[in-house]
Amino acid sequence: MRFKYLYIALFSFLLLSTTVALQTNETSDAYKLLSKKSSYTAGDVIELQFSITGNTDVYLYCSNSYGSVVLNPVTNENRLNFTIPESISKKSGVLNWQLISDTTELAGQVNILPKANIKTIESYLGPPSIEAGGTDFTMLVVIPTDDLDNPLIDSTKVVIKHQFLSNQNASDVFTEHGFGYKNIYSKTKSGRILISSDSFDLNSKEYDVNVVPAIPTNFKINAERIHEYADGNQITTFRTTVIRDRYNNIVSDGTFVTFFITNTKGYKSKTSGTTINGIATAKLVQPDHEDQWTVKAYVEGMANSNTIVLEYKQAVEDYNVVFSKDKRTITIGPLKSFMNQRIPDGLHVQLSIYKNGVLEDESIENSLNGMAKFHLNPDRFSKGNYKLVFTAAGITKTYEDVRYE
Repeated sequence: MRFKYLYIALFSFLLLSTTVALQTNETSDAYKLLSKKSSYTAGDVIELQFSITGNTDVYLYCSNSYGSVVLNPVTNENRLNFTIPESISKKSGVLNWQLISDTTELAGQVNILPKANIKTIESYLGPPSIEAGGTDFTMLVVIPTDDLDNPLIDSTKVVIKHQFLSNQNASDVFTEHGFGYKNIYSKTKSGRILISSDSFDLNSKEYDVNVVPAIPTNFKINAERIHEYADGNQITTFRTTVIRDRYNNIVSDGTFVTFFITNTKGYKSKTSGTTINGIATAKLVQPDHEDQWTVKAYVEGMANSNTIVLEYKQAVEDYNVVFSKDKRTITIGPLKSFMNQRIPDGLHVQLSIYKNGVLEDESIENSLNGMAKFHLNPDRFSKGNYKLVFTAAGITKTYEDVRYE
């Protein structure tokens, strides 16, 4: 019986000893933050100190907007010292830290403020060109920074200035989340806006924004020509009046204008030009036969002109067709114009050759000294009857049953 009580007493002692040992191990590691300062200026040396009881195998994890780092401590008696690297401590913002050990995790944060002195003003402007009229605008964004490239504290005052024609304006803006901005609207006149900013007597560089004319309004056109005869040689020049926007600004140089020409048969052609000082000019060779042109110009999708009609008189009234003895060399001309002079070089003369009602060949010669000449090769056009059709200056002459041996 005595052994029974002795065994129970011994077992109870061992159980109590084990419980005390476990509690001792669980509470043996203790850490406490000793550093009381929670706000620093960028560039300051930041040290975090902890008191320690127990295991010194700990790490400090630090993270901010610049990046993250894991630090090893410097142990001094019952203290742990952590020095934050300069690459992180020089960046303003919130620095989060976390002490990591096997049994305990502490966490906190440090606020890093930018320096009070300004070093630079970062400026961003866009778009570089806006449309006149008062509805389009450009935006200037400014970021005052210290010598470590940190944005200054919020509510920093920045003066934004802009000049247009004879007017100058200045506006105060205050930074928020590190930057300030100003929308600068166009006026009804075209021109150039000059923009700058300053903060704490530090000035930014000068920017400029082009205020371009708004979309063009309808305009008028006219035509100039040396004469009204259709000689296929002289040039008709089409010209617009000064094209302006709805605010009376002359449109930008290089505005593309297309002139569409419709002849009496309904065929369309076009020529184009770009504006210089608001006027666009385009040219087109006159027809080589009597015709009527209906002309209208467009700035595609924006504006159009009035319609003008040009009459072209027949220049060449008739011409001769002369066959050689074997009929294989054919001379056209002389081709004479409206003053009985020979037509300028380059008038198209076309020959179409048919056999048994089927088109065999078609060729074009340009006039030279008022004459055009065709030669029919015997290897190409063998023995037989052919129909020859000549067309020049809108005049067609047909020769049926031309016999070749």
